[in-house]
Amino acid sequence: MEEFKIGILDMYQGVSNEGMRCIKMLVKDFFYKIDQKASFRVFDVRNNSEIPNLDEFDGFISSGGPGSPLLENHEWEKKYFGFIENLIFHNKTENNKKHLFAICHSFQLLYQYFELGVVNKRKSTSFGVMPMHRYKSSKKETILGELLDPFWAVDSRDYQAIKPNHKRFEEFGAKLLCIEKDRPHVPLERAVMAVRFTKEIFGTQFHPEADAEGMHRLFKTEEKKAAVIKNFGLNKYEDMVAHLEDPDKILFTESIIIPNFLKIAFEASKMAVLI
Repeated sequence: MEEFKIGILDMYQGVSNEGMRCIKMLVKDFFYKIDQKASFRVFDVRNNSEIPNLDEFDGFISSGGPGSPLLENHEWEKKYFGFIENLIFHNKTENNKKHLFAICHSFQLLYQYFELGVVNKRKSTSFGVMPMHRYKSSKKETILGELLDPFWAVDSRDYQAIKPNHKRFEEFGAKLLCIEKDRPHVPLERAVMAVRFTKEIFGTQFHPEADAEGMHRLFKTEEKKAAVIKNFGLNKYEDMVAHLEDPDKILFTESIIIPNFLKIAFEASKMAVLI
């Protein structure tokens, strides 16, 4: 029996975080449920320019991360986008399709690289448990599965992917799936929160891997607490903390998105064996 392998592209640049813990936990949980030998390996992209060998893995998760996602032509960026181009070429020319999930920082990188819109710095940090609104185009999206409209997810970012170029979306074959809370009375551009970049590359600007345990730790830090209260008020902060234990909010989102992605990658790997 072939081994199912996931490559995790760590974009945290050595900064302590909850994201990698959550990603590893979800991957391990999925491995536990499948009747097949499986493993994962982590690649330190931004510190060490480490990139997976495409042939060795069946699927990839590219993490969130700190700092600016604006493209600056670093050596690691060249290698990262070279990997993305190789992945796209592989999926166009080979039967054994390989899937990639891009989270937050990685999502913003791909949004720019594929020229789908604008990424810029926000006026203030967005942090908390937020509603995500689905477009009609998301209704048939398997990864989003049974999530409602809106559904709730963790948002944590200093930058934003906005101003989708709908003509470019159509030319490239990408699909805009979700935006942040739609507020027609507020004259601010709504951020793009989920995109199907290609048939095999999916991304979210929110953090679908986030769990209640990690978020409780973050909400208790003075920095995060102050940011939420400054932007939304004390009552909203208390509501967000309560949302952490609500089975219909981030607990549900965590149980759906990454597990669905891993299931798709796993099924694709089994098809490759049959072919």
